[in-house]
Amino acid sequence: MTKATTAMKKSGSKEAEGGDAPSRLIDARISELSDWRGETLAQVRSLIKQADPEVVEEWKWRGVPVWEHAGIICTGETYKNVVKMTFAKGASLEDPSGLFNSSLEGNTRRAIDIHEGDKIDEEALKALIRAAVALNMSVRATARSQKRSKST
Repeated sequence: MTKATTAMKKSGSKEAEGGDAPSRLIDARISELSDWRGETLAQVRSLIKQADPEVVEEWKWRGVPVWEHAGIICTGETYKNVVKMTFAKGASLEDPSGLFNSSLEGNTRRAIDIHEGDKIDEEALKALIRAAVALNMSVRATARSQKRSKST
């Protein structure tokens, strides 16, 4: 556990100083938790990869797993009593299944708190992840077209 923690503290965004890719640091976090939180984080990670095979894993803010595609999709924070998935642009996403249950008062982010014993609605979560990617892609496309308009 100490070894993984030390490696995690050395991490940067793209590559850790020790040569560990963010994916390996996330692996280490899952292993170090060794309880329901590790299992839940592993399940969430798997669902994210299923929903978006092109997702990029990052390690930011001194030890937070982050999944990106044309911008941040979500983070996977672990606390004593909860695994929290925070969607960077969650307030702009439709949530027909009502997965968001935390950080509901903000104008930008929304989160899903997963507690021990909670069952994840896998299909609804994958749909939410795909919607977050689509939003990121549309924002990026809009920004590009606005740049082109200004330069003409």
